Amino acid sequence: MQRRELNDLLAFATVARERSFTRAAALLAMSPSALSHAMRGLEERLGIRLLARTTRSVAPTEAGERLLRSLGPALAEIEDGLAALAQWRESPSGTIRITTFAHAAQMILEPALPAFLLANPDVEVEVSIENGLTDIVAAGFDAGIRFHETVEKDMVAVRVGPQMRAVVVGTPDYFERYPKPRTPADLKRHRCIGFRLTTSGGLLPWEFEHNGREIKIHTGGPLIVNEAPLAIAAVRAGAGLGYLLEHDVADDIACGRLIQVLAEWCPTFPGYYLYYPSRRHIPVALRALIDALKSH
Repeated sequence: MQRRELNDLLAFATVARERSFTRAAALLAMSPSALSHAMRGLEERLGIRLLARTTRSVAPTEAGERLLRSLGPALAEIEDGLAALAQWRESPSGTIRITTFAHAAQMILEPALPAFLLANPDVEVEVSIENGLTDIVAAGFDAGIRFHETVEKDMVAVRVGPQMRAVVVGTPDYFERYPKPRTPADLKRHRCIGFRLTTSGGLLPWEFEHNGREIKIHTGGPLIVNEAPLAIAAVRAGAGLGYLLEHDVADDIACGRLIQVLAEWCPTFPGYYLYYPSRRHIPVALRALIDALKSH
């Protein structure tokens, strides 16, 4: 295969994954117009339309999707080979692409990442904040950070945060208007702040456990959100009960601004894990970042 053909196939895979000529061009260090020209040339040589273009978006056609799946193992093998060469270096280097969501970025990355970057000047980290779950292999990420239960079983998962707990809280004023729930079933009679899952579109059930018995409650109320800060603000204002991470409202509970209920029904669960494909050789830079996150 000629070098030009290989470069164009790599460029195609980048465009197909990013679904954007602008983002792909930035990653490939070339102009969007040059990239678009290269893709048209590739399509003409193959005699097949690989990309469906509109004024606002670009996406692989059915033939393009098939080509992308075929290229995946070969490109991954090349990436693994390049990563293996990095083992000969004395210090970590290269780019690490990570997908996570806002709360994990704030809790796990913010405290440790700045010091890691200062200690490893040859490493560049790109963090993509996304509420939905992302296929890190298809999207070209090196790793992701999510709750342990959402990590696919074929991934290598490394714990990078403490155990966590979701708690039910409300203001003293709210509990003057409504009786405190004594069991999760009582929540059906309360105004609860809901959280919609971006990936599935469904509402997050409130999960409880007591004496080995697990219960999921689907609540209703005046507000549904997909970002925790707005839910916390509504709960603090007395608009309803919240099912929130204890870490986010610990100070509110300690000073009496919020009152926790159903505490005996709220067990701890595994917190955040960094995960990456098990078949992939782990780059030196990613290993160094994992060590930094674990030790922080």
